[in-house]
Amino acid sequence: MRNLFVRESGNYKTSYVNDMKLFGTTAEKVKMTIIVAIILLVPLIASNYWVGLLTLCAIAAIGAIGLNILTGFTGQISIGVGAFLGVGGYTSAIITSTFGLSFWISLPLAGLITAIIGGIFGLPALRLKGLYLAIATLAAQVIILFVISRWDSVTGGTAGMVLSRPEIGPFKFSTNTSYYYLSVIVLFLTILYATNLLRTRVGRAFLAIRDRDIAAQIMGINLFQYKVLAFAVSSFFVGIAGALLAHYTMIVSPENYSIGISIEYLAMILIGGLGSVFGSILGAVFITLLPVFLSSAVDVLSTIMPSMYQLFSAFKEFVFGLAIILFLIFEPGGLAHIWLNIKKYFKLWPFSY
Repeated sequence: MRNLFVRESGNYKTSYVNDMKLFGTTAEKVKMTIIVAIILLVPLIASNYWVGLLTLCAIAAIGAIGLNILTGFTGQISIGVGAFLGVGGYTSAIITSTFGLSFWISLPLAGLITAIIGGIFGLPALRLKGLYLAIATLAAQVIILFVISRWDSVTGGTAGMVLSRPEIGPFKFSTNTSYYYLSVIVLFLTILYATNLLRTRVGRAFLAIRDRDIAAQIMGINLFQYKVLAFAVSSFFVGIAGALLAHYTMIVSPENYSIGISIEYLAMILIGGLGSVFGSILGAVFITLLPVFLSSAVDVLSTIMPSMYQLFSAFKEFVFGLAIILFLIFEPGGLAHIWLNIKKYFKLWPFSY
Protein backbone atom coordinates (compact mmCIF):
# COMPACT_ATOMS: atom_id res chain seq x y z
CA MET A 1 0.00 0.00 0.00
CA ARG A 2 2.91 2.28 0.72
CA ASN A 3 3.95 2.08 -2.96
CA LEU A 4 0.63 3.68 -3.93
CA PHE A 5 1.74 6.98 -2.39
CA VAL A 6 5.34 6.94 -3.59
CA ARG A 7 6.31 9.15 -6.48
CA GLU A 8 9.43 8.76 -8.61
CA SER A 9 12.26 11.17 -7.82
CA GLY A 10 14.72 11.42 -10.69
CA ASN A 11 15.32 9.08 -13.60
CA TYR A 12 16.98 5.93 -12.34
CA LYS A 13 16.11 3.13 -14.76
CA THR A 14 18.07 -0.10 -14.58
CA SER A 15 16.66 -1.80 -17.69
CA TYR A 16 15.22 -0.93 -21.08
CA VAL A 17 11.94 -2.55 -20.07
CA ASN A 18 11.54 -0.12 -17.17
CA ASP A 19 12.64 2.79 -19.33
CA MET A 20 9.97 2.01 -21.93
CA LYS A 21 7.10 1.81 -19.44
CA LEU A 22 4.51 4.56 -19.75
CA PHE A 23 3.66 4.35 -16.06
CA GLY A 24 6.63 3.65 -13.81
CA THR A 25 4.82 3.46 -10.48
CA THR A 26 1.48 2.33 -9.14
CA ALA A 27 0.73 5.94 -8.22
CA GLU A 28 0.98 6.99 -11.86
CA LYS A 29 -1.41 4.22 -12.88
CA VAL A 30 -3.88 5.29 -10.19
CA LYS A 31 -3.69 8.93 -11.25
CA MET A 32 -4.27 8.05 -14.88
CA THR A 33 -7.22 5.81 -13.95
CA ILE A 34 -8.80 8.64 -11.96
CA ILE A 35 -8.28 11.14 -14.80
CA VAL A 36 -9.82 8.77 -17.37
CA ALA A 37 -12.75 8.07 -15.04
CA ILE A 38 -13.42 11.79 -14.57
CA ILE A 39 -13.30 12.41 -18.33
CA LEU A 40 -15.73 9.57 -18.99
CA LEU A 41 -18.11 10.72 -16.25
CA VAL A 42 -18.24 14.36 -17.39
CA PRO A 43 -21.38 13.93 -19.59
CA LEU A 44 -23.26 12.59 -16.57
CA ILE A 45 -22.82 15.80 -14.59
CA ALA A 46 -22.38 18.50 -17.27
CA SER A 47 -25.09 20.15 -19.36
CA ASN A 48 -25.53 19.33 -23.03
CA TYR A 49 -24.02 22.73 -23.92
CA TRP A 50 -20.81 22.05 -22.02
CA VAL A 51 -20.57 18.52 -23.38
CA GLY A 52 -20.66 20.05 -26.86
CA LEU A 53 -17.91 22.51 -25.96
CA LEU A 54 -15.76 19.74 -24.50
CA THR A 55 -16.28 17.72 -27.67
CA LEU A 56 -14.87 20.66 -29.65
CA CYS A 57 -11.97 20.80 -27.19
CA ALA A 58 -11.21 17.10 -27.75
CA ILE A 59 -11.28 17.48 -31.53
CA ALA A 60 -9.10 20.59 -31.35
CA ALA A 61 -6.65 18.74 -29.09
CA ILE A 62 -6.21 16.01 -31.74
CA GLY A 63 -5.30 18.62 -34.34
CA ALA A 64 -3.08 20.52 -31.90
CA ILE A 65 -1.13 17.36 -31.05
CA GLY A 66 -0.66 16.77 -34.77
CA LEU A 67 0.63 20.31 -35.29
CA ASN A 68 2.89 20.03 -32.24
CA ILE A 69 4.52 16.91 -33.71
CA LEU A 70 5.59 19.08 -36.63
CA THR A 71 6.33 22.39 -34.93
CA GLY A 72 7.10 21.47 -31.34
CA PHE A 73 8.88 18.15 -31.87
CA THR A 74 10.53 18.72 -35.26
CA GLY A 75 10.86 22.51 -35.33
CA GLN A 76 9.09 22.95 -38.70
CA ILE A 77 6.64 25.84 -38.58
CA SER A 78 3.34 25.53 -40.43
CA ILE A 79 0.57 28.07 -40.86
CA GLY A 80 -1.47 25.95 -43.24
CA VAL A 81 -3.12 23.67 -40.68
CA GLY A 82 -6.54 25.20 -41.41
CA ALA A 83 -6.36 23.99 -45.00
CA PHE A 84 -5.30 20.49 -43.90
CA LEU A 85 -8.30 20.40 -41.59
CA GLY A 86 -10.32 21.17 -44.70
CA VAL A 87 -8.69 18.33 -46.61
CA GLY A 88 -9.68 15.90 -43.86
CA GLY A 89 -13.19 17.29 -43.61
CA TYR A 90 -13.86 17.33 -47.35
CA THR A 91 -12.30 13.90 -47.88
CA SER A 92 -14.66 12.38 -45.32
CA ALA A 93 -17.58 14.35 -46.75
CA ILE A 94 -16.92 13.14 -50.31
CA ILE A 95 -16.42 9.52 -49.25
CA THR A 96 -19.56 9.39 -47.11
CA SER A 97 -21.94 11.73 -48.94
CA THR A 98 -20.88 11.25 -52.58
CA PHE A 99 -19.76 7.61 -52.58
CA GLY A 100 -22.01 6.47 -49.72
CA LEU A 101 -19.28 4.66 -47.78
CA SER A 102 -19.16 4.31 -44.02
CA PHE A 103 -17.70 6.95 -41.71
CA TRP A 104 -15.41 4.27 -40.29
CA ILE A 105 -13.82 3.92 -43.72
CA SER A 106 -13.71 7.64 -44.42
CA LEU A 107 -12.06 8.55 -41.09
CA PRO A 108 -8.73 6.72 -41.64
CA LEU A 109 -8.81 7.57 -45.36
CA ALA A 110 -9.21 11.25 -44.48
CA GLY A 111 -6.10 10.99 -42.33
CA LEU A 112 -4.13 9.12 -45.00
CA ILE A 113 -5.04 11.48 -47.86
CA THR A 114 -4.26 14.52 -45.69
CA ALA A 115 -0.94 12.89 -44.77
CA ILE A 116 -0.07 12.44 -48.46
CA ILE A 117 -0.94 16.04 -49.30
CA GLY A 118 0.90 17.26 -46.20
CA GLY A 119 3.96 15.26 -47.22
CA ILE A 120 3.86 16.81 -50.70
CA PHE A 121 3.74 20.33 -49.29
CA GLY A 122 6.48 19.33 -46.86
CA LEU A 123 8.94 18.67 -49.68
CA PRO A 124 10.33 22.25 -49.60
CA ALA A 125 11.25 21.72 -45.92
CA LEU A 126 14.66 20.35 -46.92
CA ARG A 127 15.66 23.67 -48.48
CA LEU A 128 13.56 26.07 -46.44
CA LYS A 129 13.33 26.87 -42.77
CA GLY A 130 11.99 29.56 -40.48
CA LEU A 131 10.09 32.38 -42.18
CA TYR A 132 10.61 30.92 -45.65
CA LEU A 133 9.04 27.61 -44.65
CA ALA A 134 6.16 29.50 -43.04
CA ILE A 135 5.51 31.28 -46.35
CA ALA A 136 5.61 27.93 -48.16
CA THR A 137 2.97 26.49 -45.82
CA LEU A 138 0.94 29.67 -46.25
CA ALA A 139 1.01 28.94 -49.98
CA ALA A 140 -0.42 25.49 -49.17
CA GLN A 141 -3.25 27.21 -47.28
CA VAL A 142 -4.06 29.42 -50.27
CA ILE A 143 -3.74 26.66 -52.90
CA ILE A 144 -5.85 24.12 -51.03
CA LEU A 145 -8.63 26.60 -50.26
CA PHE A 146 -8.58 27.78 -53.88
CA VAL A 147 -9.06 24.19 -55.10
CA ILE A 148 -11.82 23.54 -52.57
CA SER A 149 -13.66 26.74 -53.52
CA ARG A 150 -13.40 26.25 -57.29
CA TRP A 151 -13.84 22.48 -57.70
CA ASP A 152 -17.63 22.73 -57.64
CA SER A 153 -18.36 19.30 -59.11
CA VAL A 154 -16.56 17.54 -56.24
CA THR A 155 -16.55 19.87 -53.24
CA GLY A 156 -19.69 21.88 -53.90
CA GLY A 157 -17.65 25.07 -54.20
CA THR A 158 -18.50 27.91 -51.84
CA ALA A 159 -21.82 26.25 -50.98
CA GLY A 160 -20.03 23.43 -49.19
CA MET A 161 -21.39 19.97 -48.44
CA VAL A 162 -23.79 18.51 -45.89
CA LEU A 163 -22.80 15.46 -43.85
CA SER A 164 -24.48 13.11 -41.41
CA ARG A 165 -23.37 11.78 -38.05
CA PRO A 166 -21.57 8.39 -37.99
CA GLU A 167 -23.44 5.18 -37.22
CA ILE A 168 -22.68 1.72 -35.83
CA GLY A 169 -25.47 -0.58 -36.93
CA PRO A 170 -28.70 0.89 -35.60
CA PHE A 171 -26.88 3.26 -33.22
CA LYS A 172 -26.23 6.79 -34.47
CA PHE A 173 -23.90 9.31 -32.82
CA SER A 174 -26.60 11.98 -32.97
CA THR A 175 -26.25 13.35 -29.44
CA ASN A 176 -23.47 15.50 -28.02
CA THR A 177 -22.78 12.86 -25.38
CA SER A 178 -22.25 10.01 -27.85
CA TYR A 179 -20.03 12.15 -30.08
CA TYR A 180 -18.10 13.29 -27.02
CA TYR A 181 -17.18 9.70 -26.21
CA LEU A 182 -16.18 9.07 -29.85
CA SER A 183 -13.94 12.15 -29.89
CA VAL A 184 -12.39 11.32 -26.52
CA ILE A 185 -11.54 7.76 -27.61
CA VAL A 186 -9.80 9.09 -30.73
CA LEU A 187 -8.01 11.65 -28.54
CA PHE A 188 -6.80 8.90 -26.18
CA LEU A 189 -5.39 6.97 -29.14
CA THR A 190 -3.71 10.13 -30.44
CA ILE A 191 -2.13 10.84 -27.05
CA LEU A 192 -0.90 7.25 -26.81
CA TYR A 193 0.66 7.41 -30.27
CA ALA A 194 2.29 10.82 -29.79
CA THR A 195 3.67 9.88 -26.38
CA ASN A 196 5.20 6.68 -27.69
CA LEU A 197 6.47 8.41 -30.83
CA LEU A 198 8.94 10.41 -28.75
CA ARG A 199 10.36 7.18 -27.34
CA THR A 200 11.15 5.71 -30.77
CA ARG A 201 14.01 6.23 -33.18
CA VAL A 202 11.77 8.38 -35.37
CA GLY A 203 10.77 10.60 -32.46
CA ARG A 204 14.36 11.07 -31.36
CA ALA A 205 15.29 11.97 -34.93
CA PHE A 206 12.54 14.61 -34.91
CA LEU A 207 13.94 16.11 -31.71
CA ALA A 208 17.48 16.07 -33.09
CA ILE A 209 16.35 17.92 -36.21
CA ARG A 210 14.55 20.48 -34.07
CA ASP A 211 17.54 21.14 -31.82
CA ARG A 212 20.24 21.25 -34.52
CA ASP A 213 19.50 19.95 -37.98
CA ILE A 214 23.07 20.19 -39.27
CA ALA A 215 24.37 18.15 -36.34
CA ALA A 216 21.56 15.65 -36.88
CA GLN A 217 22.58 15.24 -40.51
CA ILE A 218 26.21 14.69 -39.51
CA MET A 219 25.01 11.95 -37.15
CA GLY A 220 23.45 10.16 -40.12
CA ILE A 221 19.84 11.32 -39.87
CA ASN A 222 18.22 11.70 -43.29
CA LEU A 223 16.82 15.24 -43.06
CA PHE A 224 14.68 14.96 -46.17
CA GLN A 225 13.07 11.70 -45.08
CA TYR A 226 12.31 12.74 -41.53
CA LYS A 227 11.14 16.27 -42.34
CA VAL A 228 8.68 14.97 -44.92
CA LEU A 229 7.64 12.21 -42.50
CA ALA A 230 6.99 14.84 -39.81
CA PHE A 231 4.71 16.74 -42.20
CA ALA A 232 2.90 13.53 -43.10
CA VAL A 233 2.39 12.33 -39.51
CA SER A 234 1.29 15.79 -38.40
CA SER A 235 -1.13 16.13 -41.32
CA PHE A 236 -2.58 12.68 -40.60
CA PHE A 237 -3.84 13.73 -37.17
CA VAL A 238 -4.95 17.13 -38.44
CA GLY A 239 -6.95 15.30 -41.13
CA ILE A 240 -8.52 13.04 -38.50
CA ALA A 241 -9.50 16.13 -36.50
CA GLY A 242 -10.93 17.72 -39.64
CA ALA A 243 -13.06 14.65 -40.38
CA LEU A 244 -14.37 14.47 -36.81
CA LEU A 245 -15.18 18.18 -36.81
CA ALA A 246 -16.94 17.95 -40.16
CA HIS A 247 -19.25 15.16 -39.00
CA TYR A 248 -19.86 16.93 -35.71
CA THR A 249 -20.96 20.20 -37.32
CA MET A 250 -22.47 18.21 -40.25
CA ILE A 251 -21.30 20.77 -42.80
CA VAL A 252 -18.07 21.64 -44.59
CA SER A 253 -17.50 24.99 -46.24
CA PRO A 254 -14.34 26.86 -47.34
CA GLU A 255 -14.85 29.68 -44.81
CA ASN A 256 -14.56 27.13 -41.99
CA TYR A 257 -10.89 26.58 -42.84
CA SER A 258 -9.56 30.11 -43.22
CA ILE A 259 -6.14 31.41 -42.21
CA GLY A 260 -7.72 32.45 -38.91
CA ILE A 261 -8.16 28.77 -38.01
CA SER A 262 -4.48 28.17 -38.72
CA ILE A 263 -3.56 31.03 -36.39
CA GLU A 264 -5.80 29.58 -33.67
CA TYR A 265 -4.06 26.21 -33.87
CA LEU A 266 -0.66 27.87 -33.72
CA ALA A 267 -1.89 29.75 -30.65
CA MET A 268 -2.95 26.44 -29.08
CA ILE A 269 0.54 24.96 -29.18
CA LEU A 270 2.25 28.25 -28.28
CA ILE A 271 0.05 28.85 -25.24
CA GLY A 272 -0.12 25.15 -24.33
CA GLY A 273 3.59 24.51 -24.74
CA LEU A 274 5.74 23.57 -27.72
CA GLY A 275 6.96 19.98 -27.70
CA SER A 276 4.42 18.86 -25.11
CA VAL A 277 1.50 16.49 -25.70
CA PHE A 278 -0.14 17.60 -22.46
CA GLY A 279 0.47 21.22 -23.43
CA SER A 280 -1.34 20.67 -26.73
CA ILE A 281 -4.43 19.56 -24.82
CA LEU A 282 -4.25 22.50 -22.41
CA GLY A 283 -3.79 24.93 -25.28
CA ALA A 284 -6.71 23.46 -27.21
CA VAL A 285 -8.99 23.77 -24.20
CA PHE A 286 -7.78 27.32 -23.49
CA ILE A 287 -8.25 28.62 -27.05
CA THR A 288 -11.57 26.81 -27.56
CA LEU A 289 -13.12 28.05 -24.31
CA LEU A 290 -11.57 31.55 -24.31
CA PRO A 291 -14.18 33.02 -26.72
CA VAL A 292 -16.96 31.49 -24.60
CA PHE A 293 -15.76 33.16 -21.41
CA LEU A 294 -15.04 36.43 -23.23
CA SER A 295 -18.55 36.43 -24.71
CA SER A 296 -20.01 35.90 -21.23
CA ALA A 297 -17.88 38.75 -19.89
CA VAL A 298 -18.97 41.02 -22.76
CA ASP A 299 -22.64 40.22 -22.08
CA VAL A 300 -22.24 41.09 -18.40
CA LEU A 301 -20.39 44.33 -19.12
CA SER A 302 -22.87 45.28 -21.84
CA THR A 303 -25.71 44.88 -19.37
CA ILE A 304 -24.00 47.38 -17.08
CA MET A 305 -22.95 49.75 -19.92
CA PRO A 306 -25.12 49.07 -23.01
CA SER A 307 -23.57 51.95 -24.97
CA MET A 308 -20.16 50.25 -24.84
CA TYR A 309 -21.27 46.97 -26.48
CA GLN A 310 -19.35 47.54 -29.73
CA LEU A 311 -16.17 48.37 -27.83
CA PHE A 312 -16.49 45.31 -25.61
CA SER A 313 -17.09 43.08 -28.65
CA ALA A 314 -13.87 44.31 -30.26
CA PHE A 315 -12.15 43.76 -26.93
CA LYS A 316 -12.45 39.97 -27.44
CA GLU A 317 -10.02 40.01 -30.36
CA PHE A 318 -7.67 42.19 -28.34
CA VAL A 319 -7.62 39.71 -25.46
CA PHE A 320 -6.91 36.81 -27.83
CA GLY A 321 -3.85 38.56 -29.26
CA LEU A 322 -2.76 39.81 -25.85
CA ALA A 323 -2.85 36.27 -24.42
CA ILE A 324 -0.44 35.04 -27.10
CA ILE A 325 1.94 37.97 -26.59
CA LEU A 326 1.96 37.62 -22.79
CA PHE A 327 2.68 33.90 -22.97
CA LEU A 328 5.52 34.45 -25.44
CA ILE A 329 7.07 37.12 -23.21
CA PHE A 330 6.52 35.79 -19.70
CA GLU A 331 6.03 32.02 -20.14
CA PRO A 332 7.40 30.68 -23.44
CA GLY A 333 7.00 27.16 -22.08
CA GLY A 334 3.23 27.66 -22.02
CA LEU A 335 0.60 26.17 -19.73
CA ALA A 336 2.45 22.85 -19.58
CA HIS A 337 5.46 24.58 -18.00
CA ILE A 338 3.23 26.45 -15.56
CA TRP A 339 1.69 23.13 -14.50
CA LEU A 340 5.17 21.64 -14.09
CA ASN A 341 6.20 24.56 -11.87
CA ILE A 342 3.09 24.11 -9.74
CA LYS A 343 3.89 20.43 -9.23
CA LYS A 344 7.46 21.29 -8.29
CA TYR A 345 6.25 23.88 -5.79
CA PHE A 346 3.87 21.45 -4.12
CA LYS A 347 6.36 18.62 -3.91
CA LEU A 348 4.15 16.57 -1.61
CA TRP A 349 1.16 16.67 -3.94
CA PRO A 350 -0.75 14.69 -5.11
CA PHE A 351 0.63 11.15 -4.47
CA SER A 352 3.72 11.35 -2.32
CA TYR A 353 4.58 10.05 1.11
